[in-house]
Amino acid sequence: MSSSNLKGFVLAVISSAFIGSSFIIKKKGLQLASANGPRASVGGYGYLLQPLWWLGMITMILGEIANLVAYTYAPAILVTPLGALSIIVSAVLAHFLLKEKLQKMGMLGCLLCIVGSTVIVLHAPEEMSLTSVHEIWELAIQPAFLSYTASAIAFTLFLVLYCAPRYGQTNILVYIGICSIIGSLTVMSVKAIGIAIKLTLEGANQAFYFQTWIFTMVAVTCIVVQLNYLNMALDNFNTAVVSPIYYALFTAFTILASAIMFKHYSGQSISSIVSELCGFMTILSGTTILHSTREPDPPVNADLYTPLSPKVSWYIQGNSEPWKQKEDDGSPFNLITIIRQDHFKQRGDGPMDMFPSSELVIA
Repeated sequence: MSSSNLKGFVLAVISSAFIGSSFIIKKKGLQLASANGPRASVGGYGYLLQPLWWLGMITMILGEIANLVAYTYAPAILVTPLGALSIIVSAVLAHFLLKEKLQKMGMLGCLLCIVGSTVIVLHAPEEMSLTSVHEIWELAIQPAFLSYTASAIAFTLFLVLYCAPRYGQTNILVYIGICSIIGSLTVMSVKAIGIAIKLTLEGANQAFYFQTWIFTMVAVTCIVVQLNYLNMALDNFNTAVVSPIYYALFTAFTILASAIMFKHYSGQSISSIVSELCGFMTILSGTTILHSTREPDPPVNADLYTPLSPKVSWYIQGNSEPWKQKEDDGSPFNLITIIRQDHFKQRGDGPMDMFPSSELVIA
């Protein structure tokens, strides 16, 4: 591994630690916000008033800054797979802080993600030497990459306009898919910005190139979209599952975009390419295991009067003469509420007047 790739590796590890922690901190902020208003998944923005959510945002920003610098030293094919470390961080923290139980098979899934990422890192190509933002712009306007960009935008619009309103709250791949596809464009733009900053600090000012500002606008727009739909995903699904699925899809689209734009695979041997593909398949296997073993989140009650069970049984007993009515419409519910009325003060011809003491049981 070259010194440049080594720097990128270290920065990517630091980035993953911050980003993995930010998932948990932001989720806690979303939970506090949903207790006092509409959830983010239904258009609520109460989380913007939660200091804990902003702490998570700051943590994520620090992680993304480290990630930005890592992209200036190493290719995306090396840096992006190291995001698997954020899976371990978020899964472990979610197990202890959010009480989202991580099954043994889920741990195996995390391990497979790590193994696959390691294989990809060991066979990653060296970074291409670039001397100006203009060179990156020439790579970005290649017909192949323009076709990828157009396809990514079209599919994202399909997910946002058609799939999200219908399946967003029941299918985890909708919100995560939007984040991942847009994320691949974010990485390409961020890499260009990082190289521009690096070259500027070295004395070659890149602010005079209009391409620098185009890359900046694209990056900001994509990041805003990513954060919005990532919040929705975290608000609807288990964090221990959101993190690895987001990682796997984000890595896949980023590697694809990077391969098209920078042509990293053009100078690699067949064995290295096959090894990287095997590593990626290992990551997908781990993601599948995690998804299949996840525990479903408990439903949110719309109000206090939502029926608790299809079975209702109640008993009224008075003066040692039982009266019972029972309806068996389903399996017994494990919650029993007892309301005891010791004395009825009203008088009249109602049926309760005959019972000086009564007991109502709802099961």
